[in-house]
Amino acid sequence: MLISRVDRTAPPSTSMSGAVLAVIAQGAKRIALGDRVYEYGAGQYLIASVDLPITGEFTRASPTEPALGFGLLLRPAAITELLMHAAPGDLPPVSGAAPSGLAVSDAPAELLDAVVRLLRLIERPRDINVLAPLIKREILWRVLTGEQGTAVRQLGLADSSLTHVARAVQWIRDHYAQAFQVEDLAHLSGMSVSAFHRNFQAVTATSPIQFQKQIRLQQARLMLATRPGDIGGVSRMVGYDSPSQFSREYRRQFGASPSQDNGRLRPVMTSSPTM
Repeated sequence: MLISRVDRTAPPSTSMSGAVLAVIAQGAKRIALGDRVYEYGAGQYLIASVDLPITGEFTRASPTEPALGFGLLLRPAAITELLMHAAPGDLPPVSGAAPSGLAVSDAPAELLDAVVRLLRLIERPRDINVLAPLIKREILWRVLTGEQGTAVRQLGLADSSLTHVARAVQWIRDHYAQAFQVEDLAHLSGMSVSAFHRNFQAVTATSPIQFQKQIRLQQARLMLATRPGDIGGVSRMVGYDSPSQFSREYRRQFGASPSQDNGRLRPVMTSSPTM
């Protein structure tokens, strides 16, 4: 379970989404995935069905009215277990096409009620071990039977288009510094090349090569926080043969050169408390 409180807006930042349900209780947030932009506010929820490189910012947050959010990781095993307990006809059939990796909907009252009951357990620690798993199952069931249920159900099906794309996404994340052939990724995913391109684009809003580039640049940004003077070394570590190409693409992604961006980030990082 994830709980967030943000009391001021800030410039957009990049991160990995994780496979998660995110509910906004107060405030508003904007997220960009490729060329798609998603906005959601109080009483709405976002589903990220695959771990994706996103750019996000809170658009409504202040000390007097902070943005408040709740998140729950979407675990395929938990989804599969619920699907096995569902009676025939409880859920509509899953379409063969891969859904978008991000989706926003209005949260039904039953879902919000379950989220509130889960959060209230924080005040009753004795009840957490017994009741929290039950309420989490209820939340997941509300999502499975809701507007974005198709995307979430595909996470629990071993042979769904979303699961096949997620396999390729994980490979790219684990081997982001390596060059690859799209044909090899399609084979890994169990799809033809044309079907793989179509479904990968539908889920991630980008091509496999562009997806890898975003992962490389995000990893480079993290590495530069601890190796600020080694731009050439970091560029090679994340898979770039040309430091100049790395700097160009870094500036395009983050709005500043690697050295300028690192100078902006270091004061924030050094002042952050240790968790």
